[in-house]
Amino acid sequence: MKNTGKRSNLVLNILKERCPNCSQGHVFKKGNLLKMPVMNEKCEACGYKFDREPGYFLGAMYVSYGIAVFFGILTYLACYFFFPSLQVIYIPIAILFVILAISRKNFKLSRVIYIHLFPW
Repeated sequence: MKNTGKRSNLVLNILKERCPNCSQGHVFKKGNLLKMPVMNEKCEACGYKFDREPGYFLGAMYVSYGIAVFFGILTYLACYFFFPSLQVIYIPIAILFVILAISRKNFKLSRVIYIHLFPW
């Protein structure tokens, strides 16, 4: 069976924040780094509606939490193995710093993953 390419690059489409329907349009508008990301209402390529109903992205909070925990654990392990003499008080500070540093990308990534998990 020949692969049509629609779902062949799922991970790449998620990382590039592409439409789950056509893999061409962008989910988020290009914007300022200092402002919160703004989603497009529809895909500019195929017209796929991203925000389906009020409260749809409440489930994306679970995905966002999982991503934050994953990076928190990675930060802890990096501190533990690469900086064994680091005082204990600096480990939670490092974890908070990393989680805050990725928060904007985490917001966008969790919504895109959620859209791809539950296509309409």
